[in-house]
Amino acid sequence: MAKEMLPDGWERPKWDERTSFPSRVLGALRRGLVRQFASDLQDPAGAQLRALSRVLDSARDTAFGRAYGLAKVRKVEDYRRAVPVQSFMEHQPWLEQVWRGETSVLSRHRVTGFVKSSGTTGAPKRLPVNEVWSTEIADAQFLWLLAMLAEQPEVSGGFALATVGKYPEAHSPAGIPIGANTGRMAMEQPFLVKSRYVVPREVWAIEDPDVRTYVALRIALARDIRTWTTANPSTLLAWSRAMLRWREDLSADLVDGTLTHGPAAMLDAGLRRRLWGWAFRKTPPTDFRPGAFWRLAAVNCWKGGFAPYFVERLPAALGFSGPIREVGITASEGYFAIPLHSSWWGGVAWGGGHFLEFVPEEGGEPCLLSELQIGARYRLVISTTAGLYRYDLEDVVKVVGWYSNTPLLTFCGKTQDTLSVVGEKVTVAQLASVMATFGALGGFSVGVGLAERPWYELWVEGDVDPVLFDQRLSDINAEYADRRATDRLGLPTVRRVPEGTWAQWRNRRLLEGVAEGQLKEPIFRRGSGPHPGVLPEG
Repeated sequence: MAKEMLPDGWERPKWDERTSFPSRVLGALRRGLVRQFASDLQDPAGAQLRALSRVLDSARDTAFGRAYGLAKVRKVEDYRRAVPVQSFMEHQPWLEQVWRGETSVLSRHRVTGFVKSSGTTGAPKRLPVNEVWSTEIADAQFLWLLAMLAEQPEVSGGFALATVGKYPEAHSPAGIPIGANTGRMAMEQPFLVKSRYVVPREVWAIEDPDVRTYVALRIALARDIRTWTTANPSTLLAWSRAMLRWREDLSADLVDGTLTHGPAAMLDAGLRRRLWGWAFRKTPPTDFRPGAFWRLAAVNCWKGGFAPYFVERLPAALGFSGPIREVGITASEGYFAIPLHSSWWGGVAWGGGHFLEFVPEEGGEPCLLSELQIGARYRLVISTTAGLYRYDLEDVVKVVGWYSNTPLLTFCGKTQDTLSVVGEKVTVAQLASVMATFGALGGFSVGVGLAERPWYELWVEGDVDPVLFDQRLSDINAEYADRRATDRLGLPTVRRVPEGTWAQWRNRRLLEGVAEGQLKEPIFRRGSGPHPGVLPEG
């Protein structure tokens, strides 16, 4: 018997009801996958055993498998005894061997590419990709798309704007391509899906972020866009501001059928000629908010962690009152929970994909998917067919309910996304929630002033009353309230910074090669003073 229990505000999905013609057609094309997914929701423990079996098969006859004796492993308990939970740094020596072109190191499957994950700080991760892992990711994307078509069939009637990173952007010493996972996934979509992408691949390879954004918007403005997808909701806000900033230049290009105004004037002449066929003429809109000139049926982005701060600003900025869909609990390392309805702020754990373990936030032995408790928070540990074994993702998820017999998860943030100077444990999500109460603000960053009695330093584009900030943070974090009441933390200070400060930081990071969809806002400043690379010192 299913123990289904949806959180308040989460509606029951329609993916399995075939409520629209597009979803019926799509479901028929992958009938076997859809049936298996339905079965896995009923039996997550069985789904996870199959996932572990694929992982162990991938490790067969590999250097890692021999080092950890995986040839003898058959059960979950044996696997846990053989392989400890490991960080990225502990995987790094093995990953470096794969990067250099050595084979059968982490997986017996041929490496077809690498995805680059910029992370928030430090050197980029270079994660190997193979066909088995790619198929697992594509299956999760298919199920997500099926759910969207069942709920919003009108998205199939026009074009899709998908903001992706460059792939490939370079090659390994062995000649294997590496680039942004979003670009890789877009390349591997079925033809019928790729044919709806309105922006050609060449545009995403443009180095200058202003030129790239302008050209993509110019091309998209001339088409009937029904769905707009990107990982980070702040990208949607940044592009919406860019539309307003460049509306005169975009209007001129639309009227003339050209790509010569605004930042497009800096386009390479050869690329401009190749893109000429995409520069359709169109009467410019009078309202340059996306929801006013496109017939958007859905906007898709992250909704977990600190994202709600930005998601709540999307309707006004986009002029769009329709659904904002979660794209899933995902990372460059894999796909872990699938959203099945636009009302969901997370997804149902995908038992049929990777092998998942969950370390309780307070510590203890890892739990299996079927052992999770509602209301508990866990650190996610993954094992994949791409060669990650009991890999600590450093992502924190919370169990908020059940769909069928499978837990529903929301993304809370990274394990390091916590400020805790004197034990107050303030999270990014809590700060974003407080900042959202102050209305129309731009970017913000929070650091700590270090002294005998430390205090929070807030740097923000806009007006924030430090007393109200202090009160509202105390209301949602009892530990912070206690530290303030006992004088272990001082009153926060607020410094207003010029409008556009975070836009400058954003462009700088994009010029450094960070993929658009992976750009993370510098919410936390480690140490005193403004965020490095964002604000001038002094």
